[in-house]
Amino acid sequence: MKKSLSVLIVAGVVLTGCGTVRESRMNPFNWFGGSEPVTVNTAATGADNPLIPARRASIFRPGEEDYAGWPVETIEELLIERRPGGAIIRVTGIADRAGPFDVRIVEDEAASDADTLVYELQALQSAGPRNVGPRARMVTAAIWLTEQELAGIREIRVQGASNARVSRR
Repeated sequence: MKKSLSVLIVAGVVLTGCGTVRESRMNPFNWFGGSEPVTVNTAATGADNPLIPARRASIFRPGEEDYAGWPVETIEELLIERRPGGAIIRVTGIADRAGPFDVRIVEDEAASDADTLVYELQALQSAGPRNVGPRARMVTAAIWLTEQELAGIREIRVQGASNARVSRR
């Protein structure tokens, strides 16, 4: 009983002394100090991310080339799937010929404005037959847009050669 009482008294005295250690330099949590607001350089763009290494020219990797796709005939479906951090825009279209490949959703910067994003579903197409069913000509592509890219956007429009689909908020 005497041991437990003396241990309890010593523990109480030690713990009351912790209040002064909290602000001292002996406490490792105080070594870096508190946080303070600083200004941020807003001129940096996403291309200037220091965590992504710059691409170097190589004989194994050709340089960037222009995309030579042309619009898919009709847009059948436009889905915008909300995800944490942004949204996935998935577009399904039907090409005018069989065998489309390298399908991309390309932004039409001339038609886009502050509250509307305009895209075009494009594909590279070989000189395939035209008289096959729509399943052989169906293509699907998707792109990811962050919440920052979607800020202020009220309408997303995806167009093909003969029609377009629109989704509004």
